Amino acid sequence: MDSMLQEKGQTLRQLMQAFIDERLAAKLEKLEPDDPKYAELQEQYRFDSWIEDAARRVGQLQVVTHTLKAVHPDAKGTNLFIPPNALPDTPWVGSHLLGDDYATDVVGNAAALDVYKFLKLEFQGQTLLSLALEQNAELLDALSADPGKAREFLEAFASITQGKGGDRSSTRAKQVYWLVGDEPTRNEDFHLLSPLYPSSLSHRIFQRIQHDRFSEEAKAARQARRENKLFVTGHADYPNSATQKLGGTKPQNISQLNSERGGNNYLLASLPPLWHSRDNRPPLMIESVFPRFMRQKQSRWLMGRLVRFLKINPPANRHTRMQVDAYVDALIEELVLFSAHLHQLEPGWSTDPDCRLVEAEQLWLDPWRVELDENFAARRTFGDWVEEVQSRFANQVNKVLSGLPAGDAEHREWSRRIDKKLNALREVLDV
Repeated sequence: MDSMLQEKGQTLRQLMQAFIDERLAAKLEKLEPDDPKYAELQEQYRFDSWIEDAARRVGQLQVVTHTLKAVHPDAKGTNLFIPPNALPDTPWVGSHLLGDDYATDVVGNAAALDVYKFLKLEFQGQTLLSLALEQNAELLDALSADPGKAREFLEAFASITQGKGGDRSSTRAKQVYWLVGDEPTRNEDFHLLSPLYPSSLSHRIFQRIQHDRFSEEAKAARQARRENKLFVTGHADYPNSATQKLGGTKPQNISQLNSERGGNNYLLASLPPLWHSRDNRPPLMIESVFPRFMRQKQSRWLMGRLVRFLKINPPANRHTRMQVDAYVDALIEELVLFSAHLHQLEPGWSTDPDCRLVEAEQLWLDPWRVELDENFAARRTFGDWVEEVQSRFANQVNKVLSGLPAGDAEHREWSRRIDKKLNALREVLDV
């Protein structure tokens, strides 16, 4: 077993030595052998000397997934290393979607980036950094013949993922007051957030757009489209996108990944959608619109995510409540959009003999009929249709969650959450 350990240690040593020799050769290339600096560099790039110096300089770097300098190049504060699979699952696009396949970034003194390249060397499918984080015995054996020094070097390299000092923001960082309570007039119901730049996510987006725009596959797909021919894949376009340059002529001062992108960071268009008219027919021959609403693409997706989340039986804590709230709020927003679409129909469509909707849903979805029908207007103004619509919505949600522990308490919660939305909609319509 010791011989196998020693053999792997020797292979690791050879890998590291080759990296050091390659860097030395690049520096000696422009020097004559009799140049005093020639011998100085040879001494500096001896294995033991270089490893000791790298273990010292690694303290000038930090491996991160979220950076601060991309927000402002002069900001000095905390950067974070948070693996995507350690982030909470949300229904929005975010770093959590990267899973285990993501690129780490590095910030700090650009002159020490060679140490990070050293730690990215791969041995049997693992980087030297991952081996250092695991306190790998073979790597320990390869770093130095002195066990004390080897341990010191290993711990120094492993510390590259740790922040230096305590958590702190910067006067040049962006800050956002975020409501975490229920009362926006109370200061204590807010948290002050300092958003960081999602470097790993931005790098993945950059790589995806570069592939979609410039890969041979994408070019061939576009050519086939121009020639009206079939192709094995489709292609993606990103209209109205822009490029933000970070770091100016020295993108490495922002981060390593930013340097690899040449400072280029894509910005996707943040524009209101251009609504295209579709066949908007009144919901006739049905008793309720909720089954139709639940079949819509976005509604199905949101409910599917909620069901999957609840099926893992999450703990009854604040994080779980916030997660469920996010899904339910998004579903309510979809319901408001769904109803607004039907409000565009010709007023009075609910008087059609084929309209079989319960009256509460007619009062909800045909609001402008009040201008044509005084009795309808009175029932809409003084009736309890809002409560009935709330209840019907809650019933539909509970029906989807029928295989999960959702009963009277959950029913009351769905109703409570939609209450403000429907009442706010009635106020907007001023009826």
